[in-house]
Formats: sequence, C-alpha cells, structure tokens
Amino acid sequence: PPRAAAVAYFGISVDPDDILPGALRLIQELRPHWKPEQVRTKRFTDGITNKLVACYVEEDMQDCVLVRVYGERTELLVDRENEVRNFQLLRAHGCAPKLYCTFQNGLCYEYMQGVALGPEHIREPRLFRLIALEMAKIHTIHANGSLPRPTLWHKMHNYFTLVKNEINPSLSADVPKVEVLEQELAWLKEHLSQLESPVVFCHNDLLCKNIIYDSTKGHVRFIDYEYAGYNYQAFDIGNHFNEFAGVNEVDYCLYPARETQLQWLHYYLQAQRGVAVTPREVERLYVQVNKFALASHFFWALWALIQNQYSTIDFDFLRYAVIRFNQYFKVKRQVSALEMPK
Repeated sequence: PPRAAAVAYFGISVDPDDILPGALRLIQELRPHWKPEQVRTKRFTDGITNKLVACYVEEDMQDCVLVRVYGERTELLVDRENEVRNFQLLRAHGCAPKLYCTFQNGLCYEYMQGVALGPEHIREPRLFRLIALEMAKIHTIHANGSLPRPTLWHKMHNYFTLVKNEINPSLSADVPKVEVLEQELAWLKEHLSQLESPVVFCHNDLLCKNIIYDSTKGHVRFIDYEYAGYNYQAFDIGNHFNEFAGVNEVDYCLYPARETQLQWLHYYLQAQRGVAVTPREVERLYVQVNKFALASHFFWALWALIQNQYSTIDFDFLRYAVIRFNQYFKVKRQVSALEMPK
C-alpha cells in the first residue's frame, strides 16, 4: 500500500473533564464550513481508557468527526506514536477509518457507520464468522521487511515494573503479592514461548465494543488501535475469547465452549489459508489460543492495577483486576494440562 501521508497536528489541549470547548475548537480547524451553532455532539461512555465525543451537523451522521481525549497518564500504558502508525497502516489496508488529526492529548478520526457489538452478538455464528474473517485479514498485514517481535513480554514486563515500583505498597489484599506475580510472569513466558504461535499484526484489544457491525455492507470493522502491534496470533484470538465474558458485568460462564471455538477457529484458518483446513490444525490452534488466554488475563489485570492508580474514568479497576487474576488462577491448571496434538 502507498505510504501514509503525514497527519495534521494541532497544538490544542482538550480538558478531559470539559471536552466540548476544545472539541469545538478542533472542529473549526477540521470542518471550517460547519457553523459552530449547528454542531451537534454525542458523548460515548463505554470506553475505559479514553473519553470520546462525536461531532456532526447532519442527523444521519454521514460526516461525523470523533474527538478522542487520552485518559489520565495513559502514556504509561500506550505508545501514542505507535498508535498513529498502526492507525495509518490499518487504514492503508482498508481496515480503519480516516485519521483526521492529532492534538496535544488526543486524536480525531472518522466515525464508522454501524453498531458496536455486545457479548450477546459475538457468540452468534453469523457474526463470529465475520469477526474471524476480519481478524484473519489483519493478521496478514506484513512488517515491512523486518522480522516482527511480539510486544507481549516487553509490555507485560513494563506493566509489571510499574506495578512493582509505583503501586506495590498500596496493593489490596485481594491481589496476589508482587513475588507471586513475578513467578507467574516467568512461568507464562517459559510455557507460552514454546508453543510456536506465529507472530502477526494483532489488534490486541478485541473487546465487543471495539467491533463495529455494518449490516448494510454485511461486514465488521475493528476500532481503537492503542494496543495494536505485532504479537502472537494465539494471544489476539484468546484475548477475544476472554471478552465473551464482557467488561462491566464479567461472567466467565460465557467463555466460548470448545465446539464454538473450533467453529470460530475453522473460519479463521480457512480465511487465512484459502485452502481446506485439517482438524489437527484447528486443534493445534485451539490449544495455543486457550493457553495464551491465560496471558491475556494477566496482562489486563496488571493494566487495571495501573488504571486504578491513575485513571479518572468512573470504573472499578481494582475489582476488574481481581476478577482477571482470579480467573487466571482458576483455569491455569486445566489449561496448562492441554497438550498439542501429535
């Protein structure tokens, strides 16, 4: 694909607690022909990393600018320059909306038509087939000439170091001790590195609300590329399977059953290869995915401990961290016993 053009930058800072004045200043730059008094706005409250507002003039929102303001101290969690590169890379491959500009503490991009999915949608075969196909498409985006390295261990190590150094004294009794976390991290790295999961371009945060279904075009698109980057194929899929449980009312009874997973993985492999897929290949991916789902629990638990310390978003991050750690320890024995097919 052609090289992405440089993205406009505006030296504007938007107050996260009072987004509208700053958002409207950005709109004057991006849509000078819109009359300020005609601009309508709509707040989105689902996100638990950033704050988001839509600005538009026409009722149908055909031309709509999303203004996203980065959450407090999220630069500790997210490499913002990398996010912009990912955005442009995915855009060049027809997988992302237009990126209009960046500003001091956020970015503006095109609104994608469609509906954000919920946990009840992503388990429908008709829709999960589309999700598997879109993930397979993104996973075929190549690193330009370099051998990609997975971001997982580097990121998890950074998160762990933050937890250990900045947050440790205030950790609640419900969270495993730092020594235990360190042991588990070493165990995960040793156990998962042996699985030979391919390193591909991953979204790394495929929760329901990051999947937009356009019923008129009959496809899904993924949004929010803050955590995107090269990573283990099985991590991206296992992380998505964990998201079947939801975010606000987490319920791991909703984790996809083996049969559902095998069907999903079959769609994925078929889309990726374009040739017939053997049951052994599906089984192999099934084992890898369920093992990497452990790393996903650990990753987002560490992330939530950091968010709990710094975020101003109204969400119980500590409770979320405890839920993810608990699930990690609950399924660890059973999952680590899974064996790769001969």
